[in-house]
Amino acid sequence: MGQVGHVMDFRLLGPVSAFSAQAEIPLGPPKRRALLALLVLADGAPVGAERITEALWDDRPPTHARTVVYGHVSALRGLLRAERDTDVVTRDSGYALRAAPGSADLWRFRELVRRSAAPPPGKQPAELLREALGLWRGPVLGGVGDTPLITAAADRLVEEHLAALEQFAAALHACGRGAEALALLWPAAELHPLRESLIAALVRALHHADRQADAVALYRRTQRRLARELGVDPGTALAEAYLALLRGRPPQPSQSAPQASQYRQSPQRAAAAARTPAARAREAPAPPSPAPPFLLPRAPAGFVSRTDDLARLTGTARTDRAPLSVVTGPAGVGKTSLAVHWAYAHAADFPDGILYADLRAGEPDGSGPQTTGVLHDFLQAFGVPEEHLPAEARAAENLYRATLAGRRALVLLDNARDSVQVRPLLPGTPGCTVLVTSRNRLEGLVATDCARLLPLRRLAPADGVRVLRTVIGDGRVEAEPAAAEELSVLCDGLPLALRLAAARLAARPRLPLRAMADGLVDEHQRLSLLCGEDLGVGATLRMSVQQLPPDAALLFRQLALHVGSELDAGAAAALSGLPPLAARGALEDLATAHLVEERTSDRYLMHDLTRLYARSCADRADAGGLHRLLVHYLSAARAAVAAAEPGSQPCCTLPAGVPTPSPPPVFADRAEAMAWLVAERANLTAAVAAAADAGHPELAWRIAVQLWPLIVRQVHDGWEPVLQHALTAATGLGDPDAQSRLRSLLGWVLTENGQLPAALEHLSRAPDLALRAADPPGQVIALVNWAIALERAGDTAGAGVRREQAARLAQGLDHPHTEALALYHLAAHCLATGRPDEALAHGRRGLELASGEQSEERQALLLETCGEALRALGRGEEARRCRTRAAALGQPRSRHE
Repeated sequence: MGQVGHVMDFRLLGPVSAFSAQAEIPLGPPKRRALLALLVLADGAPVGAERITEALWDDRPPTHARTVVYGHVSALRGLLRAERDTDVVTRDSGYALRAAPGSADLWRFRELVRRSAAPPPGKQPAELLREALGLWRGPVLGGVGDTPLITAAADRLVEEHLAALEQFAAALHACGRGAEALALLWPAAELHPLRESLIAALVRALHHADRQADAVALYRRTQRRLARELGVDPGTALAEAYLALLRGRPPQPSQSAPQASQYRQSPQRAAAAARTPAARAREAPAPPSPAPPFLLPRAPAGFVSRTDDLARLTGTARTDRAPLSVVTGPAGVGKTSLAVHWAYAHAADFPDGILYADLRAGEPDGSGPQTTGVLHDFLQAFGVPEEHLPAEARAAENLYRATLAGRRALVLLDNARDSVQVRPLLPGTPGCTVLVTSRNRLEGLVATDCARLLPLRRLAPADGVRVLRTVIGDGRVEAEPAAAEELSVLCDGLPLALRLAAARLAARPRLPLRAMADGLVDEHQRLSLLCGEDLGVGATLRMSVQQLPPDAALLFRQLALHVGSELDAGAAAALSGLPPLAARGALEDLATAHLVEERTSDRYLMHDLTRLYARSCADRADAGGLHRLLVHYLSAARAAVAAAEPGSQPCCTLPAGVPTPSPPPVFADRAEAMAWLVAERANLTAAVAAAADAGHPELAWRIAVQLWPLIVRQVHDGWEPVLQHALTAATGLGDPDAQSRLRSLLGWVLTENGQLPAALEHLSRAPDLALRAADPPGQVIALVNWAIALERAGDTAGAGVRREQAARLAQGLDHPHTEALALYHLAAHCLATGRPDEALAHGRRGLELASGEQSEERQALLLETCGEALRALGRGEEARRCRTRAAALGQPRSRHE
């Protein structure tokens, strides 16, 4: 019902305002608006000057208050007289508003509510009440001050609004459409959490919407608040709505009109509370409800995939004597959806009912349901009256198990925190199936109750695309299949993230999937894009983090500083500052909570969305953790190089003044050391950039040069960017030793990748830098690498000069490893220039130097060179023996050190 032919529109159900032909009238200061509100509230009756004064100034009016009031009246008249049939008139020593009927939103609201009691033909009560409630635009009487008189008037209007809202909900219930009231009931319940008639209406609306879990949670929250703040139990209307919910019966509207106050205990409740335990024990319990309970939340819409996981749940339910399955996995992976979907699919297997409780492990304030409360819910669902519910937890547990004895029921416990929370809710006899979901692994239930763990994995890209199809349809997915698959990957295979991305696409039908994928590629906005109206990936991760033990919580905060996505216990200890044993335990706690994933023994992966959430909390991390991590990686890499290349000279020491880190890892042999370098490659290369960006160039170049054993084996794997980054850091330091090592290594990589001009630019400068750094072994290696590049460029003579120079310099170093390297390259040059006898001499001398090392690869290279020289000299049998010995040592690698 809108305006009825009048021009003026006075609005009180929100900020006080007035409109003429849809244009707002400039009412002026708050006191003039308050005056208009008083006149509208009077509905045409005169309002005396004293009452106006009281409303505008409370008990401290100005000396000339009457004059000020008259000024506001006069100004208001001037604003309204220009409008048809509207004015402020003087009557009976007061002032009254003369206006057309229905020209105020409050008047129209009251008329619609009145008509809803006896609606005209063709109109339903709910339609009229919906229109009435639609007139409310926010806090009533807004912008007029808060004197006691105004506040009391606003309170009365709020009461009218709530009564109309409850009538609206009841009207919808009566015609089976109770869920439609949710949008209005939720915000009202948030503002008035102790109004039991309103909470009862919301419980029934949630029941209509198949949101039983939310309804149970709301009731329990209200029950606790009533007890804490008012010292009472829920009243009749709320208790009846809750009992109907527990028994799985269709929700019924309240049979009585809401009372002025639902906050006092009824005589019946007071009498029940006064009965002694002995008296209650003599009373026979009421017979159980004839209808089996069915407390499941609504079935998940668009559930896809998980065929194998569903089959495993079915297998456990059918084969175990007392089936207990625990579905675990990271936040957002779809544990609840899987469990509820399975429960609906197998509901016929449980003729005695299905119980469900959301244990809400993620509640930050520990406000999840108490065990006794859950037991009471389950017992009431089976028909046990409230007055016969045991107050003691142990007694409630015993009655619960006795009630379930001999029944075939399903107990679904969702979002469990730990095994201790679950055990009291387990049936005591076979026949019932229990299904638990948790972000933790609940290994205690495996140990004590033979639970079967079902770790729920992230969806494969193809299954993620199927989730997108369920929300946005086949057409858009088939139009951009590559973008759809990329979206699945960017969402980490988490159904929650995929549905949030799909919801954003569904709300924007013209947005290409490619544009959405490109937005998610930007790590700075990915979490914000994966957020819906009332849920998001970040929110679910936050609940997991809030439940962590202290050491694990500390480590998770520090993960914001981690340079990569994988880490081991050594990196965890460096980041967190925890002792190694405590860091290992913290990592295991994170894995138990599915915030990291254990890939291999002592190696953990943090998926992208979790990593991004950790970085969003970086302001709470200890910034010193990054420096500790970088020093750890440098120390560990030095240990790996020493084990992988036992005869080589260390590339560097720790920077001066850097505290000695905790003991680096110990590697059993070369293979184990190389495996560590391979596994840590991404972290080590990222550490170079992180060190340079964080102002630690002395660490950046040192970490980079430790990669050389890996670089020489994987020279074509794109090492140029990290080496260039490290060289920039070294150049900024002005350190000739650092520059020499990096130019030598980078130049060789460029040579092997065919970029000879750039290679020669670096290599021609490396020897002199090594000389300035007083590093003769580094000078030898720089000369050797320069010679290789010159030879590739066709300057054989120049290459020979550098190789001879390197061999002479190495001869005086008393460093067999470096001298053997120089002799090998000189021997190779002699072979290439037709001097096999000199090549053989240099090769044999190199073998003598290498024989005392553990470098089988170096010996194999030298043996091959000697074999080629012997063949060129016509000594075929000796050549074959050399080649046989080389083959026995293994396939030689790239010819650079």
